[in-house]
Amino acid sequence: MAVIADTIDPVFEIVQPALPIAPFLFNSPHSGVVYPRAFVEQSRLELPTLRRSEDTLVDALFRDVTRLGMGFMRAHFPRCYLDVNREPYELDPRMFEGRLPAYANTRSMRVSGGLGTIARIVGEAQEIYARRIPVDEAITRIDALYKPYHRALRQLMVQMQRSFGVAVLVDCHSMPSGCQRDSRVDIVIGDRYGTSCAAAIPDIMEAELRRRGYSVVRNKPYAGGFITEHYGNPASGMHAVQIEINRALYMHEATYQPSERFEIVRSDLLDVALALSRITHIELAPLRTAAE
Repeated sequence: MAVIADTIDPVFEIVQPALPIAPFLFNSPHSGVVYPRAFVEQSRLELPTLRRSEDTLVDALFRDVTRLGMGFMRAHFPRCYLDVNREPYELDPRMFEGRLPAYANTRSMRVSGGLGTIARIVGEAQEIYARRIPVDEAITRIDALYKPYHRALRQLMVQMQRSFGVAVLVDCHSMPSGCQRDSRVDIVIGDRYGTSCAAAIPDIMEAELRRRGYSVVRNKPYAGGFITEHYGNPASGMHAVQIEINRALYMHEATYQPSERFEIVRSDLLDVALALSRITHIELAPLRTAAE
């Protein structure tokens, strides 16, 4: 259930298993439901509409991976307030009062589409703000939310690699059922077209999901965002893969409530996580150069 609060504290949550047994971290960066009161008041939209960009309940689908010996992280802040699956300063100058820093990326396709680090729109291109917001407010959100989140995420990946020799990030997302031409697609696996992780990872995910009756495609229309691209470097033993789940599989999209199939989907996804945990280190080991 979404809540309106004066502050977001803590801004994210990390849950570590009692006994880590596999180098996997499941991350849910868009499932936050704590909406700052000042943000809701400055928006021209009602809370139910603002929630349309949430990956509602994705954290609940994956949280129990800790029982399997794998780590879990999630944001508490909503995506429409700040999106950590973007560059730190993908900002639309049309949204702000004042001059953006010279290093801001104001020309990316995501900014042009209204979905930068601080989004301009939600849902069907509905404008969030009634008026421009101060540049200082944007910088404050980035300093208070974005930077600590990524600092913690990077630290977790480095710690896993030190412990296991490799590290795998599974970035967990959901997609509206009406967002694709083919609504029969249940799950999209994104590996940046084979560049962000070892092939064994998406291969096992797809095989396990198909075996359970899900329709699965790769990389279209979601190949993985900033997190998958930024943290996935198989040559150094760092792997990242994105999973997008059709919301109609597990929730009532109009009411943001779990459906009668929620527990089935959750159980199936945990089975997929368990299968991933059995990947051998040889399949994930950093690539060696010919000289070595």
